[in-house]
Amino acid sequence: MSHDTDPTHVADSPSGETGASAPGQHPGNDQDTVQPESGQAEATHPRIQELETALEDMREKWLRSEAEMQNLRTRTKREVEDARQYATQKFARDVVEAAENLKRALGSLPPATEGEDALITRMREGIESTERSFLGILERNGISATDPAGHPFDANHHQAMAEQHSDEHAHGTVIQAWTPAWTLHGRLLKPAMVVVSKGATPAADKPAV
Repeated sequence: MSHDTDPTHVADSPSGETGASAPGQHPGNDQDTVQPESGQAEATHPRIQELETALEDMREKWLRSEAEMQNLRTRTKREVEDARQYATQKFARDVVEAAENLKRALGSLPPATEGEDALITRMREGIESTERSFLGILERNGISATDPAGHPFDANHHQAMAEQHSDEHAHGTVIQAWTPAWTLHGRLLKPAMVVVSKGATPAADKPAV
């Protein structure tokens, strides 16, 4: 006996599902998997390097700017301090002239002797008291005097007014200071006027004994 076969009939699978795949599905794949595109990752990497380089450049520029600003602040502070300390330099130089005149006034008086005229004694005491007070005021304002007698000649602080032989002083030593060396806060205000030793007197110039 023959069986009619319907050419349009499709046998069901054992699971009850037809052999045809459902629309939108691919045979052999349970689900679609999205794989990252390697080209995109490679394209992003150079961009990150570019941004990191730009960030480092900005950081270096900022550090240099900070260093320059610190130097500027330090320099400005020093200049302001110098201006404050030395703004009166010209006035101070004139003031020390008055101090030197007091010293000359004392030097013009005769040496103190027993039984001298009372007027001269009072005059000497008055000038000495004025000089001490005046020098104290100068000291409090950063002005000081240094007597270089007996010290080596220093061209930075002394001005040689004369040279002479001396058996008591080595060559280049200050024999006498006509005026002291004046400084304002450690900076030279006025050099000392000095007499400098030329060394021992030559034997030919010594008087015969």
